[in-house]
Amino acid sequence: MHPEISPLKDRRDREAASKKQIMIVAGEASGDLHGGNLVKAMHKIDPEIRFYGVGGRNLKAAGAELTADAAEMAVVGLTEVVSKLGFILKVLAQLKASLKKDRPDLLILIDYPDFNLPLARAAKKHGIKVFYYISPQVWAWRRGRIRKIKENVDKMAVILPFEAELYKDAGVNAIFVGHPLLDVVGTKYSRKEALIKFDLREGVTTVGILPGSRQSEVTRLLPVMLGAAEIIQEKIKPVQFVLPLADTLDIAFVSQMIAKYPVAVRLIPHEVYDVIGCMDIAMVASGTATLETALMETPMVIIYKVSAPSYYVGRMVINVDHIGLVNIIAGKEIVPELIQFEASPEKIAAAIIDILTIKGHKEDIRAELKKIRGMLGSHGAAERVARLAYDMINTEH
Repeated sequence: MHPEISPLKDRRDREAASKKQIMIVAGEASGDLHGGNLVKAMHKIDPEIRFYGVGGRNLKAAGAELTADAAEMAVVGLTEVVSKLGFILKVLAQLKASLKKDRPDLLILIDYPDFNLPLARAAKKHGIKVFYYISPQVWAWRRGRIRKIKENVDKMAVILPFEAELYKDAGVNAIFVGHPLLDVVGTKYSRKEALIKFDLREGVTTVGILPGSRQSEVTRLLPVMLGAAEIIQEKIKPVQFVLPLADTLDIAFVSQMIAKYPVAVRLIPHEVYDVIGCMDIAMVASGTATLETALMETPMVIIYKVSAPSYYVGRMVINVDHIGLVNIIAGKEIVPELIQFEASPEKIAAAIIDILTIKGHKEDIRAELKKIRGMLGSHGAAERVARLAYDMINTEH
């Protein structure tokens, strides 16, 4: 019998066709982390599910087949969007074509709304279920996106406590699942063990530098942070500086920037939470890192600085009192925020020095940060989200 029409091959083809497949899209580093954990949790339920789409090293390690790397698609501000627009639109077109041709059983979208909402609309057009994990920040700006979400998303899993009520009031099927960082943030070593491992001195004030996970962020923020470090080392003695390197960054690129400043900075890849655990205080780029630092109960100063066009557009459309996630969740400023022109070396250094030297200031901040953990739900977000997604592919529309 000809091998192409053998009963064995025919059976294998039927088995392959019966396997569930899910398109998943995480366009940024934090989304890739949570997407990777979600895929692992879903594979515990059904190891045969095929995942493909956009992500980074975490999704790839979890077994997803990547059609594009999230690192090439992550953008901050208008200028970055323009420079990467051609590539982003090409990937969007490829995924839309796959929705039509391959008809996955489910589309899972993780944050990244300007890319993911058009993809959700395309999926709905082809009758494919859409599950959105980690909400766009509609409570901060462009609230009109809630209407698009209601029209094109079948179910949402949100990770901040106030988001579920916001969506439910708008008629969106949204469920608060707890924050996935609760299962991720933690240390492997005691502080004493970590100091030895990272060649840091015990009994010395340790100041952390967290300039972001994208090269464009680091280019904009690291120089002002290093300028602040110069001032701090003149005022606080003894002091040491440490920078936990994000996996998305090239160590040579960051090292070259540090070399331009008369400040010794320990650059440590891969061990971000144990490094944060060594810090007495940190200067942190606004974003997910502020919440990670908060969960480690490390006092911080939040820095936010984008291109001038992005800043002025943002001022017109952003409608929140705070820029840092930790302050937004707390509903008040528990750590200082230095935005755009305020984010100068002098003002960053002054804020750091105040927290370190004003009696009780550091302890008060730690006490407020400790409360944040209790506001973020309970452990097991990835498993809860996995069950929601799995139920969607095993029920009728």
